[in-house]
Amino acid sequence: MKPGKISAFSVFKNKKKEAETSAVVAIRRASKGKVSKVRSKRFTLPKRWHGTLINSGTTKIKTKSPREKTEEIGVSEKKSRKKSRRSNSFVEVDYSRSPGGLNGNRPSDINDNGADDSLKRSERRFVWLIEPVKKEQFFDELWEKKPMLLKRHNESYYKNLFSCSYFDKILREKVLYFTENIDITTYENDKRQTHNPEGRAHASAVWDSFQRGCSVRLLNPQTYSRGVWHLCSQLQEFFGSFVGANVYLTPAGSQGFAPHYDDIEAFVLQLEGKKEWKLYAPRTPSEELPRYSSKNLSASEVGEPILTAVLEPGDLLYFPRGVIHQAKTTEDVHSLHITVSTCQRNTWGDLFEKMLPRALELAIEDDVEFRQSLPRSYLHSVGVANSDLEGIPSRDEFLKKVRHLMEKIITYCPIDAAADQMAKGYIHDSLPPVLSDDEKRCSVHEGEFWVDGRVVNAQELDPDAEVRLLRKSAVRLVMEEDAVRVYHSFDNSRVYHEREPVWFEVGSESAPAIEALFHTYPEYLRVDDLPLPDQLQRMELASMLYDKGILRTREPLSSYDDSD
Repeated sequence: MKPGKISAFSVFKNKKKEAETSAVVAIRRASKGKVSKVRSKRFTLPKRWHGTLINSGTTKIKTKSPREKTEEIGVSEKKSRKKSRRSNSFVEVDYSRSPGGLNGNRPSDINDNGADDSLKRSERRFVWLIEPVKKEQFFDELWEKKPMLLKRHNESYYKNLFSCSYFDKILREKVLYFTENIDITTYENDKRQTHNPEGRAHASAVWDSFQRGCSVRLLNPQTYSRGVWHLCSQLQEFFGSFVGANVYLTPAGSQGFAPHYDDIEAFVLQLEGKKEWKLYAPRTPSEELPRYSSKNLSASEVGEPILTAVLEPGDLLYFPRGVIHQAKTTEDVHSLHITVSTCQRNTWGDLFEKMLPRALELAIEDDVEFRQSLPRSYLHSVGVANSDLEGIPSRDEFLKKVRHLMEKIITYCPIDAAADQMAKGYIHDSLPPVLSDDEKRCSVHEGEFWVDGRVVNAQELDPDAEVRLLRKSAVRLVMEEDAVRVYHSFDNSRVYHEREPVWFEVGSESAPAIEALFHTYPEYLRVDDLPLPDQLQRMELASMLYDKGILRTREPLSSYDDSD
């Protein structure tokens, strides 16, 4: 198969107008609005960077009542003396409202049957998570910039999401193992220790450790809790990046983990009891939005906290990756919280790591200038020993040539292909979608079943059936070497990377029809309107995609009895 046969679908679309020079942004002073420094920015791909850093102190937003829209905002200026770009401020929101927020809805109430577009449903779930803060305000002022403390005074806000009782039920009914699923930890005298025995984590052993003052961490609650799975599944669709979760259970008056920073954006949901959190600003620019988590830090390494707060049930704490944190329960009660995390290694830098090596390969292959020999005497003017030399014509000429070739490489960057590789990773990382009842009725999950000794409820697509992708974010069309593949997450496990990436190949002639399904989502398309030459091809492709769980119909298919 020749890639050229696919009109609008090729891995290497070397359009010079799409060339991107760098992921450099201007960081501006909030006070004067002037550019103070230009620095590479490691920020998340799906959300646009807002270049003005809001360098405020503590911001408290207190809503007087659900009916009053007037907000009182008090700002106290605190100028950070650290070298770090991020200010040492945070935002605190103090809010009271009806149980569950979002017009009284709790997580289990925000189901998938109320909106036809899964992208809109995922946005609703995020709005519920940060309510009453507006989505636009969150991404403009807080995301990847500063922590947010949200005091809801509503202990039922996360009701039915997870609890100690449900944790006990999981330990008794499911097979969990220490280290793989459960960690037992302590933090005393500035030292973190893990006390995991070998083998299965029986309920009695876990509760005995808890009684002796150990903290318990459940590493993958989404595997065992449908509520947590549903939450993470919807949020990953919103962020365009894998969303995971850990559950932390800590006895009263104890701490399970040393101060440290993580490589993820963290949302802490307090479910039971109380916990005092201390947050510290990144110590150096290199620790802002880091790509890897830190080692355990000592008390002497973290400095003074920028935020100290006690979380109670219903509260939310958000902090960006790179923010050092530690938490300890109060003396009177245990604590149960869940940390929802996202955007791990999903940065411009990660995209460029995939894009630049291929750009260089293409440049060397296509442009003879990259294949010309280096100057005979270049070793006499470049290298570490010569790096301080000035006014050397041969060195200046060499550096000028390097810059010229670098500018050429940019024009070869396969931006779309690199994005597809990032998408493949996202699809493999992802939890499988939680399908609504309507999605099941209108997809392959309905269909034939066995009753009274025979198969009934046979269903079949017809040319007039209206179809669309079951979930747009769960599918990716990718060109690889000489094949067109469809990757999807519908058959993924709830255990991270338990299965290899799930994909199937389609013919190059089918690619435009699949593209049409992407472009029309969330609208429906008649099978007979798919852009393929004849009806037989249209029916074969639609039936294949339906059988693989990729398509749904607008209405449930009619059934018939083919037992005769």
